[in-house]
Amino acid sequence: MTLDPVVKSRIEQQIASHDVVLYMKGTPKMPQCGFSAKTAGMLDSLLAGDFAAFNVLEDETVREGIKQFGDWPTIPQLYIRGELVGGCDIVTEMFNAGELHDMLGLEKPDRTPPEMEISDTAAAKIREFLDAYPGQHLHFSVAADWDANFNIGPRQGHEIAAEAGGITILMDLASAQRARGARIDWVETVQGEGLKLDLPGAPPPVKQMAPAELQQRLNAGERLLVVDTRSEADRNSYPLDFARPLDAGLMAELKDADPALPLVFVCNVGVSSQAVAEHYRKQGFAQVYNLEGGVQALLG
Repeated sequence: MTLDPVVKSRIEQQIASHDVVLYMKGTPKMPQCGFSAKTAGMLDSLLAGDFAAFNVLEDETVREGIKQFGDWPTIPQLYIRGELVGGCDIVTEMFNAGELHDMLGLEKPDRTPPEMEISDTAAAKIREFLDAYPGQHLHFSVAADWDANFNIGPRQGHEIAAEAGGITILMDLASAQRARGARIDWVETVQGEGLKLDLPGAPPPVKQMAPAELQQRLNAGERLLVVDTRSEADRNSYPLDFARPLDAGLMAELKDADPALPLVFVCNVGVSSQAVAEHYRKQGFAQVYNLEGGVQALLG
């Protein structure tokens, strides 16, 4: 299939207008796929957001056209100074090797292994698990939204190796930077037992706010954005004149909002709003609250 000349011209203009262009699903702050999120996260860590990102989900002609334009079948795609670099896997390899830094004219990355702590109990449990898989290694990853995962597998060759509690932990460059000061413990709860991870660099956790505190802070005129995550029908049944609905307009505003802006999320009972609050915490907002008990608690 021949690429439409109009679409080709648009893509050429987009690529020519910026030194660094990422075609992705979603936006850097609200990616819509894991590969796009990972690629945008690497770029953001290097360029602090100073790159152009085009959401292919908003334009089907560009989504299909960019695949034909560079003869590359998948999204995301990264272009630097008009040259196609590749997709997520290639960008990740170049990032970990420092080649992406070179291409962007940046200093070589700091590959110093992060200092980490593992409790004796956690180390013993991990060692017991690894003994069951000879030749395999413990890998640790921390995504741009601070979701962390452990898995086992062979060495890939590009990893940074940290030592803690007699355990070798392998991670990519971006994860190593986010893992500095990490503490790993083993806990037993009513839900079961497992590893507990503390990442000092992660955004603060979502806090619960009581209805009385919310009212007090609103009365005091504090800078506060209350976000109503309920359906339109529920909002009409009991409107909150001090809250804004989480619609397309507000979501667009939050993409570029001050990360220091306090956000309070509210739903009917305080459950679904907690999940939304967690999402925005991972976007880098430092003061994120969930209204405890939701609207039902407000009603008393």
